[in-house]
Amino acid sequence: MQIRTPLELGLTIRDRRRKLGLTQAELARKIGAERRWLMALERGKSRAEVGLILRILSALDLSLTIRPDDLRLEPSDGPIPVDIHTVIDAAKKARE
Repeated sequence: MQIRTPLELGLTIRDRRRKLGLTQAELARKIGAERRWLMALERGKSRAEVGLILRILSALDLSLTIRPDDLRLEPSDGPIPVDIHTVIDAAKKARE
């Protein structure tokens, strides 16, 4: 799966959190964030802090893979890649 938007990232995080049986409050406490922040992230908030996103991915045993677009991975090739450029671009546009 390739994540292209903040909403796709949020939905992926929500899905993983639910599969692990964690509530929003439990996960927020685990990473040192407020539940409101996690709720916004899961809804696709585009201005989320990168540091907190990395902590949440770690807490959910997920990894972030950055690769050139010309190296297309098939779903069976490994971890789910996250397109960080899309996340950064969306955050920049939200600030404008």
